[in-house]
Amino acid sequence: MLETQNIYIFLTILPVVSFLYSSVGHGGASGYLALMALFSFAPENMKSTALLLNIAVAGISFIYYFKAGHFNKKLFTVFAITSIPMAYAGGTLEVDASVYKKILAVLLVFAILKMLNIFGKENTIVRPVKLWYGLITGAVIGFFSGLIGIGGGIILTPIILLLHWGKMKEAAAVSALFIWVNSIAGLFGQIQSGITMKSESLLLVGLAIVGGLLGGYYGSKKINNEKLRYILAFTLIIACAKLIFT
Repeated sequence: MLETQNIYIFLTILPVVSFLYSSVGHGGASGYLALMALFSFAPENMKSTALLLNIAVAGISFIYYFKAGHFNKKLFTVFAITSIPMAYAGGTLEVDASVYKKILAVLLVFAILKMLNIFGKENTIVRPVKLWYGLITGAVIGFFSGLIGIGGGIILTPIILLLHWGKMKEAAAVSALFIWVNSIAGLFGQIQSGITMKSESLLLVGLAIVGGLLGGYYGSKKINNEKLRYILAFTLIIACAKLIFT
């Protein structure tokens, strides 16, 4: 996996991606997948690697946001009830490489919009989530989380903000734990289906943790990283185009 051309550039960018995603309560799988697509990683390695990195970074991010008092247990639970089993189910399935790339490209659009702060406005009115809304939302996001190799936070956060189900920091905290549990479920489903982890993944985890620790700390302290977000959004756009047209 690490024999990819220009791998040192990849290893340099990886902790930057984890920093940015962790700062907004995300694990970064969509960013990792985008980078792996840019550097022509094999699709069979991308899903499990992204989920493993997600587990490390989203866990760190959640701890920071939880300590800062932003976690809404009730909001998390209504999504997690169905997302966890569906993430496992999605993880057991294999997707044709060409189809996988197209689905990932569509999901990257959510990441791009999030990094451009399209969903960045603070809600003044918070509405309770109807149970069946939460269960359906969790099930759909969870399934695609396991199928594609993301945690689902990049989709859940915009939904929470658009439907006024929580404030920015609440959405970040809920999404962080949502990503963590879905990533574990999805990775377990992949292992059950016969996927094996590469030993080189441990190096990637170490680098992602460094970025995640810094991002979680500064993100929970309201630091502004606008320029870096735009750079990452530009990278995701390139990766999205590569997935669609190759």
